[in-house]
Order: sequence, then C-alpha cells, then structure tokens
Amino acid sequence: MQEYLSRDKLPLICGILGFILAVLFFTVGFFKTILLILITVIGVAIGIYLRNNHILDDYLKK
Repeated sequence: MQEYLSRDKLPLICGILGFILAVLFFTVGFFKTILLILITVIGVAIGIYLRNNHILDDYLKK
C-alpha cells in the first residue's frame, strides 16, 4: 500500500480534486463553483506575492 501511494501520489490527488469539483458542480452550481475557484486562485496569488516580497515577515515573527 505504501508503495502504491508513493508511486501514484499525483493521480490520487487529482482524482480526489476531481471528485470534490464534481460534488461542487452538482450541489452548488456551475457559476458559483467557478467563482469559488477564482476567489481561491486570487487568494493563493496574494499569499505567494506577500511571501515572495517579505511584506508580512516582521508582523508574523512576533
């Protein structure tokens, strides 16, 4: 089992993400799911920007 998980980690993660996306499409709806994905991507982009520019380093070290 450990060998399977280490060898096929990426397909397993993509399968789980696909399942979650399908559940969101059926329960929430297409456009709300797209909006949720878009807001998540914007949040990740802001987090990467703040980390790369060391903007909050002094505040987070306290």
